[in-house]
Formats: sequence, structure tokens, C-alpha cells
Amino acid sequence: MRALVVYCHPRETSFNRGIRDLVLARLSAAGAEVRLRDLYAEGFDPVMSAYDHETYESVPENRRLVQRDCTDLEWCDTLIFVYPTWWYGLPAMLKGWLDRALVPDVAFIMPKSEGEDIKPGLTHITKLGVFTTCGASRWLTFLVGAPGKRTLMRGLRIILAKRCKTAFAAHFLMDSSTPESRAKHLNRLQKRLDKLISAPAPKEG
Repeated sequence: MRALVVYCHPRETSFNRGIRDLVLARLSAAGAEVRLRDLYAEGFDPVMSAYDHETYESVPENRRLVQRDCTDLEWCDTLIFVYPTWWYGLPAMLKGWLDRALVPDVAFIMPKSEGEDIKPGLTHITKLGVFTTCGASRWLTFLVGAPGKRTLMRGLRIILAKRCKTAFAAHFLMDSSTPESRAKHLNRLQKRLDKLISAPAPKEG
């Protein structure tokens, strides 16, 4: 297993960091090769510039400024995200990473003729994990439509392997969480992560 963990939180003391550390520990215990991308610590620039936009469909120029990101995506067979849900969606930093790093000919193949849709480009990624925290309640998050979850578990999922295995866990009502609720969540998350790690990779075709 080659796992790319994309972590997005600005504070070192956050609960999300505890989630990240648990994810890294379980992957290590399973003997996985791991690459960590800590977007805030690295100072990743999430802003798509005029140059980024102009070269977006120009291969290979479109990966020149995000070469490491593209290489990581091409290397991994497992992709895991750890982040806080803000305003029901992805933090701007993480959304910017998706905008800039998931370029044509890496994440997907652009249409060749009129009426065609994009084609998946990350079909070697067979496992997807999404682990987040939410200030809002479960019912309010899903009433709004859970756009952050849908972006990754549906929008991103569709360009991965056809039978990609997935795992999702969210701690809702973080603003009124307790040590007990957080411990319970970590236990639940670990079970889902371990199941994802141990699941056999889907066969192609």
C-alpha cells in the first residue's frame, strides 16, 4: 500500500492533528508506504493564478508549479484526507489544492470531441478515506447537502478506480464536544480506517 495523506489544518493543537496522527500510526502499523502533505505547514499556495488558469489544459506545462503534487498522486494507490469542515465545505486551502493539483492528464483526461465528458485519470487509486470534523450537527450538515463530503466522496471518487473502496468519518458538533465524544470518535474512525486498510484492492475491469 502506498498512501498519500493530505492534511489541512492551521493549528498544531487541533483535534484534526490527533486524527492525522492516528491515521499515520495505523498506516505505519500496516506496513504501508506513506507520504504526508501538510498543506498549512508547507505554505502551499491555494490560489489559482492567471498563469495556472492559462496553462491548465496545456500538458505538461500545467504541472510545472505543482510537480510534487502530481507525482504524489501518480505514486499513491490510497488517498486519505484529514480536514475540518468549515461552512459545510472544504477549507479554502484544501479546495485550492484540488483546483491546482488535480490537473488534466493527471487527475482526468480532457474530452477529445464535442459532447464527450472527461475520463478518469486516477484509476490506480483503489482506496479513499475522508476524515473530518464539523461544528454543525449531522442533520444540519446533511440538510445543507454536505458539499464538502460530496466533493470528495462523489466528485473525486468518480475519477478513481471503478470499484474504489471508501471510508468516511465525521465528528459533528465539535464546538460542544467532550473528551469522551472525541475518544469515541477516534475509536470509530480507527475501525473504519483499519477496515479500509485491510480491504483487498478491487480488481480491474
